[in-house]
Amino acid sequence: MKILLLSAYHAASHERWAAGLMANFPDCQWTCLSLPPRHFNWRIRGNSLTWALKERETLSQHYDLVLATSMVDLSALRGFIPSLACIPTLLYFHENQFAYPASKQQFTSVEPQILSIYSAFCADRLLFNSEFNRRTFFSGARDLFKKLPDGVSPTDLDSLEAHSDVLSVPLEDKCYRASVASKVNTETTIELIWNHRWEYDKSPDRLLLALEKLPELPITVHVVGQQFRRQPEAFEKIEALLRRRGQLGSWGYVESESAYRELLCRCHGVISTALHDFQGLAVMEAVASGCIPVVPRRQAYPEWFGLDFCYASYPEDANKEAEALAARIEALVEGVLQGRRGPAPDMGVFRWQSLSEAYRQQFELVYHSARIL
Repeated sequence: MKILLLSAYHAASHERWAAGLMANFPDCQWTCLSLPPRHFNWRIRGNSLTWALKERETLSQHYDLVLATSMVDLSALRGFIPSLACIPTLLYFHENQFAYPASKQQFTSVEPQILSIYSAFCADRLLFNSEFNRRTFFSGARDLFKKLPDGVSPTDLDSLEAHSDVLSVPLEDKCYRASVASKVNTETTIELIWNHRWEYDKSPDRLLLALEKLPELPITVHVVGQQFRRQPEAFEKIEALLRRRGQLGSWGYVESESAYRELLCRCHGVISTALHDFQGLAVMEAVASGCIPVVPRRQAYPEWFGLDFCYASYPEDANKEAEALAARIEALVEGVLQGRRGPAPDMGVFRWQSLSEAYRQQFELVYHSARIL
């Protein structure tokens, strides 16, 4: 099968997904076009023009399937390259433009939401990396349609939803490097990790509040993840607090992948305070390494881990949520010290070897099925 893979905003998780697909389906002939993850507003609106001007010859080749991320403006791209309209198309949603925290959105225009709906109507089938992602996309799109003056109805989205499914970004074998048995309950210091992008939507302020509420505990806290030139002020306060208490572990981005994997294998728990996570790959790979998830009861986390590993979620009350998080951390530490630490959730179902057949079935289904419209 000849597959054209289009990634219009090639962020780290998108790149990881694309690389995994090409590595796990060597029998397919892959052509991948991608654009760098910057200038968000221009990228999602201009990707079709950029590719039409720069990659017309590549786009005009024969393909059996087009696999595009939801950032791709399929409606315009098909106008620029009409032959693409005849190729079965699968649209993959790593995220949607309806479920970002309202005060932290990168845009004020409704256009990114409209563009994703246009692309969805151009595709033959839609895939989402979590049920949370799918649910919020369709509920947000229906709410938007109710506000539009004429020409569309929320029920027009029913056919799209009927041709959608959930299929997560799989985890590579290298993520599964520690068994639960390797983390014996003889520790005197408990290691915890917060491993997210250093941005506002990951709510480091809630981590700070929770740490301030904790009593003196024998813990080491590692705060790692992708950093940016501008970052929330909470990080400076978190570092100062942990350093003052003698609880500071690794700090900042871990350059060495092997060192990062070793750190995950060493930790007992992984913490999330995110207000925005459509799948939560960073948490999932930490859990695959044996960490106990300490995550809010929102986004996709209840899907993956169940409610037992989730602390109470109060998106509008950071202080109340921090109290819930602090209580959960304290309980985890006490459980490990007293030898009552249970196993981390089984993440084996998210391996590439477990999900590759489901991906192949989706490719075949789209290739052999009729179009949505």
